[in-house]
Amino acid sequence: MYKNVIVPIDLDKADKAQAILDKAKELTAAGGKVTLVNVVADVPGLITAELPEGLIQEAAHKARSSLLDLVKDVGGAVDVQVRSGSPHHAIVSLADELGADLILIASHSPGLRDYFLGATAADVVRHAKCSVLVHR
Repeated sequence: MYKNVIVPIDLDKADKAQAILDKAKELTAAGGKVTLVNVVADVPGLITAELPEGLIQEAAHKARSSLLDLVKDVGGAVDVQVRSGSPHHAIVSLADELGADLILIASHSPGLRDYFLGATAADVVRHAKCSVLVHR
């Protein structure tokens, strides 16, 4: 069993979110903690100038609300975080920051680059210092 589990959630694939959250709770030891994280991708500066003011902050607020809705009926210690930046960097950085002993990440539809794992999952597997479990 794990004491500190990070679960990245892609809100565009929300249909997988409940299943992966249930798996995280199953793998977490009594008294352990699950942290759901969504990463709002950085927008290049040139594009940012063309976006309406507050659009990125609004996206982060909506992401946080969606994560809170997902965990409202879940018992135990579940935290939610919204980060910005490159998804795999933000996930690995959060795991390091919180001293996670497991990252439970969903595998998405593969492309040519990563046939069996999604690109973010593959990068997290390569760079994480803790265990990574890929949920299909």
